[in-house]
Amino acid sequence: MKYKFHILFLNGPNLNMLGIRETEKYGCKSLKNILDDLTKYANNLNIKLSHLQSNAEFKLIDRIHESYGTVDYIIINPAAFAHTSIALRDALLSVSIPFIEIHISNVYSRESFRQNSYLANISEGLMCGFGPESYLWALKIAIQKLSKIN
Repeated sequence: MKYKFHILFLNGPNLNMLGIRETEKYGCKSLKNILDDLTKYANNLNIKLSHLQSNAEFKLIDRIHESYGTVDYIIINPAAFAHTSIALRDALLSVSIPFIEIHISNVYSRESFRQNSYLANISEGLMCGFGPESYLWALKIAIQKLSKIN
Protein backbone atom coordinates (compact mmCIF):
# COMPACT_ATOMS: atom_id res chain seq x y z
CA MET A 1 0.00 0.00 0.00
CA LYS A 2 1.23 3.47 -0.85
CA TYR A 3 0.85 5.85 2.08
CA LYS A 4 0.50 9.62 1.89
CA PHE A 5 3.04 10.17 4.66
CA HIS A 6 5.17 8.27 7.13
CA ILE A 7 5.20 9.64 10.69
CA LEU A 8 7.43 8.24 13.42
CA PHE A 9 6.53 8.39 17.09
CA LEU A 10 9.46 8.18 19.48
CA ASN A 11 9.02 7.78 23.22
CA GLY A 12 11.80 8.00 25.76
CA PRO A 13 12.46 6.55 29.19
CA ASN A 14 9.73 5.37 31.52
CA LEU A 15 6.92 5.94 29.01
CA ASN A 16 6.49 2.17 28.86
CA MET A 17 5.06 2.62 32.39
CA LEU A 18 2.21 4.94 31.31
CA GLY A 19 -1.04 3.97 32.95
CA ILE A 20 0.84 2.66 35.98
CA ARG A 21 3.25 5.40 37.08
CA GLU A 22 2.10 8.64 38.64
CA THR A 23 -1.37 8.49 37.14
CA GLU A 24 -2.22 11.87 38.69
CA LYS A 25 0.38 13.42 36.33
CA TYR A 26 0.27 11.11 33.33
CA GLY A 27 -3.20 9.60 33.32
CA CYS A 28 -4.41 6.01 33.26
CA LYS A 29 -3.94 5.25 29.56
CA SER A 30 -1.10 2.94 28.60
CA LEU A 31 1.27 3.82 25.77
CA LYS A 32 -0.15 0.86 23.84
CA ASN A 33 -3.67 2.29 24.17
CA ILE A 34 -2.50 5.71 23.00
CA LEU A 35 -0.69 4.22 20.02
CA ASP A 36 -3.63 2.00 19.09
CA ASP A 37 -5.88 5.07 18.96
CA LEU A 38 -3.33 6.99 16.89
CA THR A 39 -2.91 4.11 14.47
CA LYS A 40 -6.67 3.88 13.88
CA TYR A 41 -6.81 7.62 13.25
CA ALA A 42 -3.85 7.51 10.86
CA ASN A 43 -5.08 4.43 8.99
CA ASN A 44 -8.33 6.24 8.18
CA LEU A 45 -6.22 8.94 6.52
CA ASN A 46 -3.86 6.52 4.73
CA ILE A 47 -0.90 7.57 6.86
CA LYS A 48 1.78 5.15 8.00
CA LEU A 49 2.78 5.32 11.67
CA SER A 50 5.88 3.77 13.13
CA HIS A 51 6.82 3.72 16.78
CA LEU A 52 9.70 3.10 19.11
CA GLN A 53 9.78 3.43 22.87
CA SER A 54 13.10 2.92 24.56
CA ASN A 55 14.70 3.57 27.89
CA ALA A 56 18.06 3.52 26.07
CA GLU A 57 19.18 6.78 24.49
CA PHE A 58 21.29 5.07 21.80
CA LYS A 59 18.27 3.11 20.50
CA LEU A 60 16.33 6.33 19.96
CA ILE A 61 19.34 7.88 18.23
CA ASP A 62 19.78 4.84 15.98
CA ARG A 63 16.08 4.98 15.01
CA ILE A 64 16.36 8.68 14.17
CA HIS A 65 19.35 7.94 11.92
CA GLU A 66 17.46 5.08 10.24
CA SER A 67 14.61 7.50 9.51
CA TYR A 68 16.65 9.56 7.10
CA GLY A 69 15.00 9.43 3.69
CA THR A 70 12.11 7.23 4.85
CA VAL A 71 10.19 9.26 7.45
CA ASP A 72 8.39 12.51 6.71
CA TYR A 73 7.85 13.71 10.27
CA ILE A 74 8.79 12.78 13.83
CA ILE A 75 6.74 13.26 16.96
CA ILE A 76 8.90 12.73 20.00
CA ASN A 77 8.21 12.53 23.68
CA PRO A 78 11.81 12.49 24.86
CA ALA A 79 10.71 12.36 28.51
CA ALA A 80 13.71 13.02 30.77
CA PHE A 81 16.07 12.97 27.77
CA ALA A 82 14.66 16.41 26.84
CA HIS A 83 16.57 17.85 29.77
CA THR A 84 19.77 15.85 29.43
CA SER A 85 20.50 14.69 25.89
CA ILE A 86 22.62 16.75 23.58
CA ALA A 87 23.18 13.52 21.62
CA LEU A 88 19.44 13.24 20.89
CA ARG A 89 19.43 16.86 19.76
CA ASP A 90 22.38 16.24 17.44
CA ALA A 91 20.69 13.16 15.97
CA LEU A 92 17.56 15.16 15.14
CA LEU A 93 19.65 17.91 13.57
CA SER A 94 21.60 15.37 11.50
CA VAL A 95 18.55 14.04 9.64
CA SER A 96 16.71 17.34 9.06
CA ILE A 97 13.30 15.72 9.56
CA PRO A 98 10.76 18.15 11.01
CA PHE A 99 9.54 17.21 14.46
CA ILE A 100 7.27 18.18 17.31
CA GLU A 101 8.33 17.69 20.91
CA ILE A 102 5.57 16.59 23.26
CA HIS A 103 5.18 15.99 26.96
CA ILE A 104 2.09 14.64 28.70
CA SER A 105 2.50 16.85 31.77
CA ASN A 106 3.04 20.60 31.79
CA VAL A 107 6.80 20.70 32.30
CA TYR A 108 6.60 24.44 33.06
CA SER A 109 4.49 23.83 36.16
CA ARG A 110 6.92 21.28 37.56
CA GLU A 111 10.49 21.31 38.87
CA SER A 112 12.75 23.95 37.37
CA PHE A 113 15.12 21.38 35.82
CA ARG A 114 12.23 20.12 33.66
CA GLN A 115 11.74 23.56 32.14
CA ASN A 116 14.83 23.34 29.95
CA SER A 117 14.72 21.21 26.81
CA TYR A 118 17.66 20.62 24.49
CA LEU A 119 15.15 19.92 21.70
CA ALA A 120 12.57 22.70 21.97
CA ASN A 121 14.40 25.39 20.03
CA ILE A 122 15.08 23.11 17.06
CA SER A 123 11.56 21.63 16.95
CA GLU A 124 8.67 22.92 14.89
CA GLY A 125 6.76 23.23 18.14
CA LEU A 126 6.38 22.04 21.68
CA MET A 127 3.18 20.63 23.13
CA CYS A 128 2.86 19.88 26.80
CA GLY A 129 0.31 19.63 29.54
CA PHE A 130 -2.62 18.14 27.62
CA GLY A 131 -2.21 14.61 28.87
CA PRO A 132 -2.31 11.73 26.38
CA GLU A 133 -4.26 14.01 24.01
CA SER A 134 -0.92 15.74 23.31
CA TYR A 135 -0.12 12.81 21.01
CA LEU A 136 -3.27 13.19 18.93
CA TRP A 137 -2.93 16.97 18.67
CA ALA A 138 0.68 16.64 17.56
CA LEU A 139 -0.33 14.05 14.96
CA LYS A 140 -3.05 16.35 13.60
CA ILE A 141 -0.58 19.23 13.35
CA ALA A 142 2.04 17.06 11.61
CA ILE A 143 -0.53 15.88 9.06
CA GLN A 144 -1.65 19.44 8.45
CA LYS A 145 1.93 20.63 7.92
CA LEU A 146 2.76 17.75 5.59
CA SER A 147 -0.43 18.28 3.59
CA LYS A 148 0.54 21.89 2.92
CA ILE A 149 3.95 20.83 1.63
CA ASN A 150 2.75 18.09 -0.73
